[in-house]
Amino acid sequence: MYLDTMELPKKNKLMEAYRHDPQFFHTFFDYEVTQTGYEKRAEELQGRSFQREQLAIAIEHYMEPFGISDLAAQHIQELSNDALVVIGGQQAGILTGPLYSVHKAISVILLAKEQRKALKKPVIPVFWIAGEDHDINEINHTYTAKAGKAAKRQFKQPTILKTMASDTLYDQKEMAAFIRKVFKSYGETIYTRGLLDNVLQTVKQQQTFTGFFTSLMNDLFTKHGLLFMDAAYKPLRQLESPYFSQMIESSEAMARSIHATEQQLQSHGYSKPIEAEEQDANIFYVHDTGRILLRRKDGKFVNEQSGISFTEQKMYELAKNEPWLLSNNVATRPIMQDLVFPVLAFVGGPGEIAYWSLLKDAFHIMGIHMPVIVPRLSITLVNRQVQDALELTNITMAQVMDYQLPEHQEQWLEQQRDEAFDRLLDETKSQLEAQYEMLYTHLETTDPSLLQLLQKNLQFHKSQFDYLQKKKEQSILVKHHVQYERYHVISEQLFPEGSLQERLYSPYFYMNQFGEDLIDELLKQSYTFDGSHQLVYL
Repeated sequence: MYLDTMELPKKNKLMEAYRHDPQFFHTFFDYEVTQTGYEKRAEELQGRSFQREQLAIAIEHYMEPFGISDLAAQHIQELSNDALVVIGGQQAGILTGPLYSVHKAISVILLAKEQRKALKKPVIPVFWIAGEDHDINEINHTYTAKAGKAAKRQFKQPTILKTMASDTLYDQKEMAAFIRKVFKSYGETIYTRGLLDNVLQTVKQQQTFTGFFTSLMNDLFTKHGLLFMDAAYKPLRQLESPYFSQMIESSEAMARSIHATEQQLQSHGYSKPIEAEEQDANIFYVHDTGRILLRRKDGKFVNEQSGISFTEQKMYELAKNEPWLLSNNVATRPIMQDLVFPVLAFVGGPGEIAYWSLLKDAFHIMGIHMPVIVPRLSITLVNRQVQDALELTNITMAQVMDYQLPEHQEQWLEQQRDEAFDRLLDETKSQLEAQYEMLYTHLETTDPSLLQLLQKNLQFHKSQFDYLQKKKEQSILVKHHVQYERYHVISEQLFPEGSLQERLYSPYFYMNQFGEDLIDELLKQSYTFDGSHQLVYL
């Protein structure tokens, strides 16, 4: 295993500005991604207070059913004292969701280690699970490779209500059958049986999407002391009670600042990350029918579609007495995270960093600053089969990532064409059409009733020519099938469906090939946290 890096084609304008435009960065963020930035942030956190002991207890109680390693126990103890946190998170996807969930966890662990050494004080890794999210269709699927493409495999258990992932139960029998089908599509290796048995055991032990996700992730990272917390965990909600009250009080000011910042962002030529409006409340209410978003209207917090309406006083009562009935959206989740945890740095993907770019003034309204915002590691795994295919097709990683593979494949196919056959076929078609034209002219004056039949007869012959052409192309592909398959391998493994591998495939897709130790090996690499793309050659 060895590591290389590359710059991806510049497709994300905001991330380019984030990485390379100091004026943009200082306009929308507080701390630079430098050691000086980390030191200043650590200094700021020393002047803030946190419910450390209660938070440590909540994390311990949350993680107990999944297992707490000695290192994780040490990290919980350090958090109860004076440790700082590097945090990142993700929705609770099936089979851990796409690879980038694992890449976020790797990023959090390695950055925490780096800053523990640099700052000479405890810095611990935390993974925040967005178990409060209610769009199950975003998390109920995974992808496998099939015939040179990525095939979406969806767990089709119907859900009627918009319940949070942490409250949504799955049918264990149906989930086990689904997991077996996924692993069958991976193909049998020496690792398949052990991995499948472990996952099926987890399916049986858990009941919710979030529980399934947490258990698998905890198993993968148990040696590395990664702490987990579900945003929907009731004891955490109780710790958040005073912060919900602050958010309710500052709701109008925060909404205006977020809306104004998004307008400012758009005026600089960037897209709107969340389409913010001044009447947003940026808080969900957990209703009997599901999780519903509230807005401010006429001094109240409402969801008109559900007929829900709360006075500000009622919102304060909910925050104080039933905070588990409230939850954050993409705008307030980062702020809540920062109020609960002593966050040195947040690790996020491009979409998350776009959300965060709107929040600087909202953080300040709440009396705090944004943490250091660090792009998560973006990684592509390159196995030996892909390495060979790249070499034998004379295609570079840069060309693949720049959407050039289809063009190269088309050029290769063009070079394999039997030009003599194509010319003879075209000549034959032209001669036939000329003969039919003469027949048409003749029948126009002698027997017009046969013209329709003549046209149909000509179309039949044309379809036979097309059939012959198609069969000739298939014959060429059969003759050169080895090289043709190499293009398929590159496409399905490196850039499936025109997306980075990490956005579709589960880590189990690769652990089935290389074993569960793959995660530990990935954590040994010397990555750079500068936004460049990391290539890990297996």
